[in-house]
Amino acid sequence: MQTRILGNSDLKITPLGFGAWAVGGEWKFGWGPQSDDDSIKAIHRAIELGMNWIDTAAVYGLGHSEEVVRKALVDWNGTRPYVFTKCGMLWDDAGTIDYSLRADSIRKECEASLMRLGVETIDLYQIHWTADELEETLVGWSTMAELKREGKVRWIGVCNATVDEMEAMSAIAPITSLQPPYSLVKRAVETDQLPWCGIHGVGTIVYSPMGSGLLTGSMTAERIAALPLGDWRRSNPEFQEPKLSANLALSDRLKAVGARHGRTAAETALAWVLRRPEVTGAIVGARNAGQIDGLIHGADMKLSTAEIAEIEG
Repeated sequence: MQTRILGNSDLKITPLGFGAWAVGGEWKFGWGPQSDDDSIKAIHRAIELGMNWIDTAAVYGLGHSEEVVRKALVDWNGTRPYVFTKCGMLWDDAGTIDYSLRADSIRKECEASLMRLGVETIDLYQIHWTADELEETLVGWSTMAELKREGKVRWIGVCNATVDEMEAMSAIAPITSLQPPYSLVKRAVETDQLPWCGIHGVGTIVYSPMGSGLLTGSMTAERIAALPLGDWRRSNPEFQEPKLSANLALSDRLKAVGARHGRTAAETALAWVLRRPEVTGAIVGARNAGQIDGLIHGADMKLSTAEIAEIEG
């Protein structure tokens, strides 16, 4: 794959990167049971096919996702991909999730992630969720900047932030990247965040570009009804009526357009996201190696104006 510079960094990333949310396994926001062996094979397949970055988070699987990424890297003989992770979400022994951007908390999280990942430096360290109070977010951002100066992390970014928050953060230290949700079923960032990032040279790596599986062409009402009890999507409004029927119709349109290119609905959904010049890369989750094969060409697929209109309905 061709690469693109991520924001103000020296990171040359591919348009698609491996998302390690689901490989964390079972926890409050998990995707149900997951085999570590399948996860490692999926990561290796993604790298084999050209992806050069992995996005994870400390909280995914309550630390387990980062451990799986480490195992995959240890078993990989080629060039190591960039490793991106996140901070700000905490858990206790009972699995209860809490949030903190306090300086001491972020430092403790960073050290724990370095150990779980088995790396000396994190390539991109991101605030997972901004705090309710802007002051706490800015304290956390100042700490992230300190970690960068100390060499613990190479570059720093933020997820799920508003333009006002990014304006305030930028006054403390440059933002390398924003990670927002963006797909055909979640388009809110088109109004504010994406244009702001484009103007200010902030990279954008978007998550859930395939609507957490809704837009892959393989989801049906019956399959959704049969999702494991531990799968967070069971309680997501996008997977329930009245939205579900409209989302499945959207998936059918993606499938029809993709078929004319010899591509899958998933690849077409990725091509739609990557059409925006502000989007540097898209995070693609996969739970086995076979799923990677069905989405890899989303990085090079081009949609015409007419096809975009057809997809959007």
